[in-house]
Amino acid sequence: MSLRRRMSRSDDRRRIRWKRLCLPVAVAVLLAASPRTASPDIKVSAPERPTLTFAVISDIHVQSWNRAAIRKFEAALSDLSKAAPQAQVLVLNGDLGDGHPDDYRTLQSLLAARPHPPNVFCTIGNHEFYMAWHNVRRQWSDESFPNGETEAASIRRFLQFVREPRVYYRKEVAGYPFIFLGMERYRQSDPSLHEDAYLSPEQLRWLGKTLAGAARSGRRPMFVFLHQPLPGPSSTERGVVPADALKTELASAPGVILFTGHTHRELRLGASETGRPESLGFAAFNSSSAASPWPGSGKSEGLIVEVYPSEVVVKGRDFARRRWIPEARYSVKY
Repeated sequence: MSLRRRMSRSDDRRRIRWKRLCLPVAVAVLLAASPRTASPDIKVSAPERPTLTFAVISDIHVQSWNRAAIRKFEAALSDLSKAAPQAQVLVLNGDLGDGHPDDYRTLQSLLAARPHPPNVFCTIGNHEFYMAWHNVRRQWSDESFPNGETEAASIRRFLQFVREPRVYYRKEVAGYPFIFLGMERYRQSDPSLHEDAYLSPEQLRWLGKTLAGAARSGRRPMFVFLHQPLPGPSSTERGVVPADALKTELASAPGVILFTGHTHRELRLGASETGRPESLGFAAFNSSSAASPWPGSGKSEGLIVEVYPSEVVVKGRDFARRRWIPEARYSVKY
């Protein structure tokens, strides 16, 4: 072998060793420099196994006649079973369908026919009130709103599906509190609400007591779910009524992480909807939409959350393409 060839192979070996040494450092630096973080700290990978894994999927819009939404939800369940087979909880964070009994029956049959995490919890969304926009032939008819539909009837059908006495309730999985909030009024009683989530004073008092009790017991983080997001720093929309009161309650306890839907906003655009936790007192994440992320076409998205002893890792998932969304990976320390 010539001296030149020996030197060339030696140089190649040095370059390979240099890449092996530098590549992990470069990846870590790029991730740490990412502006899309819900916390200043972000990890490339967690060394230990999570104590709890759960999925948050919102705006699935499963209507009995909507084959596209049904197929996307089926694909999301299929991908979730492979991407996070250890998941113990599936949260459907509002806009399950359009509130029609057939929509609830369709969703129930889909869940019964396909593998999914053992615990399924739901929040009520604005679309759960949408029977008020349809006439007896299920045709959109805003001129005859509310088409004989009452808010109480819409809420009753949702509660029958989730088997809970109220739209707000608490669960616990693996020692972690799961707190679910929900809108209690729609346009029939207050047209000015539009599609916002109205939370009564009773619900807010219940939330404050629930968070305080969990904090005293040392149970944290605390996961809170609501379909509509709080208004962000640059948003002029309300989203929640009363938003300031809800912010105050959520910031009153340590370790609160809020998950919302409603906007359908693509996860690559930033999962944190309402600002960084140091400005709010808690972390907040948008979960996009399994049926129709905005402005994407043909996509289906949601979040997979891993809970570790001292941090929560939130990862965006593209169910349609069966891959992670690199722009939507966050770490919240607690």
